[in-house]
Amino acid sequence: MKGETLPFDVFVARLKPFLKRYAPRALKPAYAGTVVLFLWICSQFYLPGKGFTYLIKFGEKESARYVPALKAINHYEEEDTSGYDAQYYAQIAMRPWLSNPALRRAVDSLPYRARRILFCWTAYGLALGDQATALHIYAVQNIASWLLLAAVLLHWFPPKSWGNFFRWFGVLFSFGLCLSVRGSLVDGPSLLLIAVGMWLAERGRPWWSAAVLGVSGLGKETNVIAGAVFAPGNFRDGSGWVRAVQRGLVVVLPLAIWLVVLKLWLGSGGDVGARNFDWPFFAYARKWKEIAAVFQTDDAGSIGVWSLCVMLALTAQWLFFALRPRWQEAWWRVGAGYASLMVILGDAVWEGYPGAAARVLLPMVLAFNILVPRGRRWWLLLLLGNATIFFSSDTLRAPGRESFALEGPRALRMVEPTGETVEAVFPDEEWFGPERSRFDYWRWSRGEARVILRNPHPFALMADVSFDLKSNDQRQVVVKHGAQVLWSGGTVKTLQGVSLKGVRLEPGDTVWKIETDLEAAFPSNGDLRKVAFSLRNMTMKIQGKADAVGIP
Repeated sequence: MKGETLPFDVFVARLKPFLKRYAPRALKPAYAGTVVLFLWICSQFYLPGKGFTYLIKFGEKESARYVPALKAINHYEEEDTSGYDAQYYAQIAMRPWLSNPALRRAVDSLPYRARRILFCWTAYGLALGDQATALHIYAVQNIASWLLLAAVLLHWFPPKSWGNFFRWFGVLFSFGLCLSVRGSLVDGPSLLLIAVGMWLAERGRPWWSAAVLGVSGLGKETNVIAGAVFAPGNFRDGSGWVRAVQRGLVVVLPLAIWLVVLKLWLGSGGDVGARNFDWPFFAYARKWKEIAAVFQTDDAGSIGVWSLCVMLALTAQWLFFALRPRWQEAWWRVGAGYASLMVILGDAVWEGYPGAAARVLLPMVLAFNILVPRGRRWWLLLLLGNATIFFSSDTLRAPGRESFALEGPRALRMVEPTGETVEAVFPDEEWFGPERSRFDYWRWSRGEARVILRNPHPFALMADVSFDLKSNDQRQVVVKHGAQVLWSGGTVKTLQGVSLKGVRLEPGDTVWKIETDLEAAFPSNGDLRKVAFSLRNMTMKIQGKADAVGIP
């Protein structure tokens, strides 16, 4: 009868054959779509003129200590921060000669950071020794490693079921792996090498596996825990233990030799890293106390919830290995090794948000997803152990793109000794922060606004400057330099292109003022900001020294 609603059990009965027939066809597109989604997200981190250096998290407060080669390269620095770990590894990667005095000053503890030399070497080697190229390669190594890991994981999670897809997705978009990508850290590439080593072991190539895991120890010391794969499945297998010891030596030997070299070359690493370990469960318990304290405030917000989810996920994984021992399974031995590591992690790994525990324990995440049995009764545990995928996208939130792109000869774009660059400055009291889409970048003005073109050289430059202007209403906009009108193109409700050739930039600041005939207003799209106009896709192309090209 028309308009009659199907009973729910009848609806489900009809839905099941439909899903059984058509859902498998969407599996491969789902895998491919995930990779495309990841690449699209990563593309948002590209900044004009600065590449992917946003990912390295250089801190403005540390910039005075940076090596001269870095200062001479146009890179992104986070304002009013001290940066994060990758800023040290990236500088080592630019020229990994550890006795360099400038490198010693730039790195918080060179003996400690240099233990994880592998991915500095790979960036430098792939760049063929070019320091600027090495910096940019280091910034994207995690992206390349993620893509390779996605391919390697198909060995355990082939596109044959939605359960496999969920486990595959759960590893690739786990909070820890997303943190590694976002911060250009060593954990993502380390997980790739561990996965390759395990794949080789399963393929019956234990010595090749040991070699890969041994090399991985130069990327991060805790990677050698994966050497547990070589322990015999039977405790009483004496010859198996002999082979395990032999292969274990191959795993630990590269790291052991490198540590001796560093000791002789650089001396002690000081106390950096001393808080990485603690008595069993002490720091873990303090983390729970920290989260509880956050929820006792009025502003716990999403960070409190997400911190709780990380702890619940890691705890679920730990309980799986602790309460379901399977020594005979190679992946269980590896996962249990990292579960044991979790017990003794110190405050430096647990404290704060996002914390480092989720990325330090990435191999446990992979082992968990491989080993959790198939079947309906295990889905709750699988969901709980992968709870971080529901908010990890926040970690990969794209930055506001820089408000201008800079082109031209490097010697004119920047002052080599100081690293100062030609730049466009947008006063905060007159402009909102930078925004971006896939193809454009812009700033909204709060009303009439200045743009300051800053030339750090002691001589004048010639530049071509182009940008677009757009508003949400019919308004007149004029670009002036003092009393001189540089551009007046009528209303800018539709996109108006501005191209100014042969702009003379005197040493110091050249101040432009962009005037408009209307006050800032609330746009019709629900934006709570009062805005006047947006300046979009600004490009400054330095042509040469002003006097050299005959500019009056």
